[in-house]
Amino acid sequence: MKTRLTILLTFAGLAMAQAPTVGTCPVLPADNIWNTRIDQLPVHPSSSTWVATIGASSPVHPDFGSGTYNGAPIGIPFVVVPGTQTKYPATFTYQSESDPGPYAVPLNAPIEPGDRHAIAVDATNCVLYELYGATPQPSSWRADSGAIFHLQSDALRPATWTSADAAGLPIFPGLLRYDEIAAGAINHAIRFTVPHTQNSYVWPARHEASSLTGTQYPPMGARFRLKASFDISKFSASNQVILKALQVYGMMLADNGSSWYLSGAPDSRWNNDDLHKLTTILGSNFEAVDVSPLMIDPNSGQARQTSVLVNVTPASATVQIDQQKQFAASIIGNSNQAVTWDVNGTIGGNAAVGFIDSISGLYTAPASVPSPAAVTVHATSNAVSSAVGSAVVTLVKPPPPVTITISPTSTSVRIGRTHQFTATVKNTTNKAVTWSVSGVTGGNSTVGTINSNGLYTAPGAVPSPSTVTVKAVSKADSTKSATAAVTVTRR
Repeated sequence: MKTRLTILLTFAGLAMAQAPTVGTCPVLPADNIWNTRIDQLPVHPSSSTWVATIGASSPVHPDFGSGTYNGAPIGIPFVVVPGTQTKYPATFTYQSESDPGPYAVPLNAPIEPGDRHAIAVDATNCVLYELYGATPQPSSWRADSGAIFHLQSDALRPATWTSADAAGLPIFPGLLRYDEIAAGAINHAIRFTVPHTQNSYVWPARHEASSLTGTQYPPMGARFRLKASFDISKFSASNQVILKALQVYGMMLADNGSSWYLSGAPDSRWNNDDLHKLTTILGSNFEAVDVSPLMIDPNSGQARQTSVLVNVTPASATVQIDQQKQFAASIIGNSNQAVTWDVNGTIGGNAAVGFIDSISGLYTAPASVPSPAAVTVHATSNAVSSAVGSAVVTLVKPPPPVTITISPTSTSVRIGRTHQFTATVKNTTNKAVTWSVSGVTGGNSTVGTINSNGLYTAPGAVPSPSTVTVKAVSKADSTKSATAAVTVTRR
């Protein structure tokens, strides 16, 4: 078996990968993002942060296997049914984001413990049925949510909709199946979970499931891969099939759970002891990748299939009208790094959407905010015209200028006494100021001193002249200041 797997692995790396199948059905089209290689894509800028948050020292865990655990199969089970399978009505807790059905899921279908997923594949019509929180009724299903996917289609669910998975994605395409191990190649990304996600999602995900706003948390749909430098040769042939897939196709974040948990279907042929050896792999052996160069349409799972990719940085930017932003493009898979830049499809741009130097990528925003306010900058490879990278530019009006006032604007203070001044800074979140007295930061013993809170202490003798100037300068904008006149008196 080991020799056969090794040979198949070798040829899998040389031939164009085919879409995974179940029966005679593809598990989504060959050009779907689930089935697209990501081994040549750039590392995501947030990779190290996300890995640290998930757990750089946490091990990979294969959340599937043979036999049972606490009396239940290990993994997410599924059944393959014919087109004649009875379809049952279903009611849902999240009715508005669930497909109404009916569902061709047998009432005796195996149900995953915990999340209670029930999955059926109609191998005649190539339709995938998935339920979450599923409980069979006498002649129907009751579930928290449900989704139906046509396996020959790249269609995604409506934006913001959940599915039977938290990310709004199908579950079945991301499951590790032993039949793939026996065939010697896994040609798709693998579903995985992490403890905490951001309250956002990225393509191809459609739904978030968190209240956390910190950017240290990965969003639903984030794609990771096992680093190419990781040596997989010390593992068994079966585990090498899994690890090779993690290097080539990676894994997609689909749910909140435990760190680095890989999803698979239960099967009596899994060797649990061998799978356990995967736990020697740590989170630090993975990196997040940026799949945005592969996106053709944000509402489709179809991915750009080309050996040449154009990566534009930054991928998004907010630019004030009449201001400039420098964009850069790097080409993967071709030595010719030259690109041509356009804005909304117009080479060089125009006055309405802004201009861009078609060679250097220097963007100049228009004089007014267009409608819509977001425009798209493209970089097209001069060598391969089908290779295009993009960035979204959101145009905004300049913020109102920073203003600062001081209170009181004039006062008399006896020698040795104190007086409190207050500076009010508007139109910025930075309210800090720098205080000075007669041009001396913090003042001195001659003109009096002032602390960082605006408390002025008059000197021990009346200065000459007797009126000094207290000044507050905005730290957000040093050109903005306010002054107060202080007359120092003996009594």
